[in-house]
Amino acid sequence: MTDQIFQSLMVLFGEEFLWWYNLPVDVPEWNGRVRVVGLTGTERDRWEELRMVDKRDAKGKVTRQMDLTNFRASLVAMSVRSPTDRAARVFGEDQVVKLGNQPAAALERVFDVARRLSRLTDEDIDELSDELKDDPSGEPG
Repeated sequence: MTDQIFQSLMVLFGEEFLWWYNLPVDVPEWNGRVRVVGLTGTERDRWEELRMVDKRDAKGKVTRQMDLTNFRASLVAMSVRSPTDRAARVFGEDQVVKLGNQPAAALERVFDVARRLSRLTDEDIDELSDELKDDPSGEPG
């Protein structure tokens, strides 16, 4: 059913359908404007997976934890796209650290839009953290 809906929307709107969840964001600190898109389901899953790390405690037990290092920069990197090609990311994963060193005001401005368009809520982050507390291995139950 979902494929039929997607196909119908593509027939009706063509490539514009893929641009529905995007906004231009003025970033004076970067001397311009960026196009921010909402992540697809696959992209969001990938972003969440990239945020997870294995940590070993003093006894050698490994647990899976959410890594908050460059949290905002990583979402911004996945959400800022070329103005002409939705699939073309402006920032690569190798640029997240440099992006994290940008002025906080600029990063936060873009992050807020990316978060809203991708429907990433505080509850989502809490839920992911809670799942890890319930099952530190990160394995599905």
